[in-house]
Amino acid sequence: MASPGYLASPIEALYKNHHAWLQSWLRRRLGHAGDAADLAHDTFLRLMLAPRNVDAADEPRAFLTHVAKGLVVDLWRRREIERAYLETLQALPEPHAPSPETQLQVIEALVQIDRLLAGLAPRTRQVFLLAQLDGLSLQQISDQVAMPVITVRRHIHKALLRCLEAA
Repeated sequence: MASPGYLASPIEALYKNHHAWLQSWLRRRLGHAGDAADLAHDTFLRLMLAPRNVDAADEPRAFLTHVAKGLVVDLWRRREIERAYLETLQALPEPHAPSPETQLQVIEALVQIDRLLAGLAPRTRQVFLLAQLDGLSLQQISDQVAMPVITVRRHIHKALLRCLEAA
């Protein structure tokens, strides 16, 4: 119980006034009450951990839906990564399938890699993936994307630095 002189923080006020609405909005959007509850919780957690002050006085619901939409996209991306990984595992013979713990670790690593790649500029990501996944040489990438080899090298260097920062 708050004391008479207690002023709620902006996040507390947002939570008190809009949590139920946000959870309902997410439930309609996702079609799953559990996911909606988790993402409503994560929305306010993200606001609490934000490095800046939260001021959504003008349009609190628009602000909350903006944050929540990002979390919905993250959820969908994670599920797509999980689905693709599990489909790949199904193609393996049973004795070669990793343990559930290893599967979870791989999925977490794949989500982190996906997040890292999504943070790269589109051309940098394209060049990096051509080098790392397709194993193309600098010259082959240069020919394919129509940019000088030195520029290809700079893009790969930038992506590798980003990977090292994330490690």
